[in-house]
Parts: sequence; structure tokens; C-alpha cells
Amino acid sequence: MKEVLADIRRWRERGDRYALATVIATRRSAPRPVGSKLAVSEHGEMAGSVSGGCVENEVYGSAREVLGGGPPRLLTYGISDDLAFSVGLPCGGEIDVFVEEANEDLRDRVAQAIENEEPGVLFTVVDGEPVGAQLLVLESGERFGDGPKELAAVSEDVLRGGFNRTLEVDGRMLFAEVLGPPPRLLVFGAVDTAEALCAGANALGWRTIVSDARGKFATAERLPSADEIVVAWPDETLARVRPDRATAVVVLTHDDRFDVPALAGTLATDAFYVGAIGSRRNQARRRELLLEAGVGEEALDRISGPSGLDIGAHTPAETAVSILAEILAVRAGRAGGPLREASGRIHAQVA
Repeated sequence: MKEVLADIRRWRERGDRYALATVIATRRSAPRPVGSKLAVSEHGEMAGSVSGGCVENEVYGSAREVLGGGPPRLLTYGISDDLAFSVGLPCGGEIDVFVEEANEDLRDRVAQAIENEEPGVLFTVVDGEPVGAQLLVLESGERFGDGPKELAAVSEDVLRGGFNRTLEVDGRMLFAEVLGPPPRLLVFGAVDTAEALCAGANALGWRTIVSDARGKFATAERLPSADEIVVAWPDETLARVRPDRATAVVVLTHDDRFDVPALAGTLATDAFYVGAIGSRRNQARRRELLLEAGVGEEALDRISGPSGLDIGAHTPAETAVSILAEILAVRAGRAGGPLREASGRIHAQVA
């Protein structure tokens, strides 16, 4: 939704109605991920994309029909091998696209939630009655829209899952779109690998935070890619940042004074990834220290250490690639091996 917000705001300011087309499901190697949007104004302007170009014209036509008074509609496009090759998508694929005229009041609240980074779920009935009905459920408990109220009961599970998806509730097919802030990367240790990690995570659209109690290391000059620098001990940083299910944490400090409290404190949070660099011998020694500190065996098994995938990394930049790759694999529920040896779909559905 973020990619079309600026255009929608411009249309709204001049009083234009608009339609939204949303990719709600993909099969095989589809060109755009679930949640991708194409917005069409009543004057025929477009913003965003649902297919990279190959079915855009047909979706545009359906959006114009909806704006002309037609009902919301669910469209399925199978991208044949011949068509896929002609548009540079030799894998083919299939996408489901839902087209609706936007409910302006609800969409304004959705836009506000996105801009304020308020966690929530926007449910849309895409098949069943009443088709097109929507319910926005924010993590705060607020609800907006005319969609079935019982959907609020499943919003927490959808939020915890963290990705857009379709689901069936009471005989209706729904699209659940997850709203909220971008994922976060919290790095303990203001070293050169921390800067490389922040640069890579920024390219992914993530928010980056580096913490170190040593003020002479934790500076904007040494860490230009960090969105936030916290000069504090690990317990103070964790109380301030409060890692959640959308946060990955990497410990780079190589010092028990920082490593142990940083890991012990992080393991008490919902962080979806907890990584620590260091040799296997150091990992084993640190594990014993954490056990002595009262951390349980099951919690310790959450630590990815040595952190990263086995790509033979040497430099800080290569190490950052290795660690970020493992973080993405964990977030997507993947093993992180070669794609040629994987049997499932190439693209994972994550938020």
C-alpha cells in the first residue's frame, strides 16, 4: 500500500474516486508478491503494479468498470509460458487479483495507520457475502469498517504470522493484509560488521539500530547507515527498543560483559531471530555462562551461533550478507540452502 499512497493522496485532494487492485494470492513464480497494488483514478491515472506489466491492461480495464458502477470482482490470471516469455517472465505463474472501489473513509484510516506505523490487519471479503466488505482491526483494539465483526477474533493470529494471506472464515474467503512498521534489526556492538549489516538491512527497507555502551565507538561517523544509535548497556537498550516478533537481533561484541546480558535479555523477548558471532568454542563457553545466568536450554536453542549461512564469508561486508541471508531465511521459515535443491515455491509469502 505504501507504494501508491502518495498518488492516492494527490487524487483525494482533488476529489477523485479511485479503485484498488490487490494481488491476494500467487502460484508458481508470479511476478509480484502478495499485497502488491495497482491504483486507478477516475481520470484514468495509474500507480503501482500487480504483474510487472503483463496483465496490467486487463486489470486496469476491470478497475475502470468498477469505478463505472460495477461490483467488486476477483480475477485470476494464468500467465502462460508463451505469454510469460514474451514479457520476460519465463517461469510463468498465476495470480489472483481483487478489484474494488476504495471506501474513502476506511482507506483514509488505513493510510493513517500505515503512516503512523500502527500494527493491524485489514480484512476484505473477496468471495462470499458481502463481497468487498472490509474490517480494519488495529492491535490497539480499534475497529473500523463494515466487515464481519467476528474477524477481529483471528486478527491476533494473522498479526503474529506477519504476512499477507487469504483465509476462509465462516464460508467466506478473505484477504488479510498486515499493516505495521517495517522489520527492525538491532545490533549489539558498534564494529565494522555492524555498519555493513545496517547498510544491507537499509536496502531491504528495514529499520536499523546499533547499541554499544562505549560512546567512542558508537558514533554517527562510524555508523552512517544506522537509523538509530543507542549508547547504553544491553539491559537499558532492550528496555528502550523492546524487540518484538518483527525484530532480528545480532550480537557482535565479543565481550562477555555485553554478550551475556544482551543474549539473555533478548531471549526473554519475542525477537524472531537471535544471532551471535564467534567461534564454535566461544559459542559453547558462552552457552555455559548463559546457563549459569539462569537461561534455560530451550531458550538457548534459539541462538543462531555462529550467526549466518555458510558462504565462506571473510570481510565485514561478506559476513553481513551471510547473516542477513540467514535472518531472511528464518523469517520466511526456510532452511537457507541452494534453491536448486529446494522443492517448494521460490518466493516466500512474508510481509
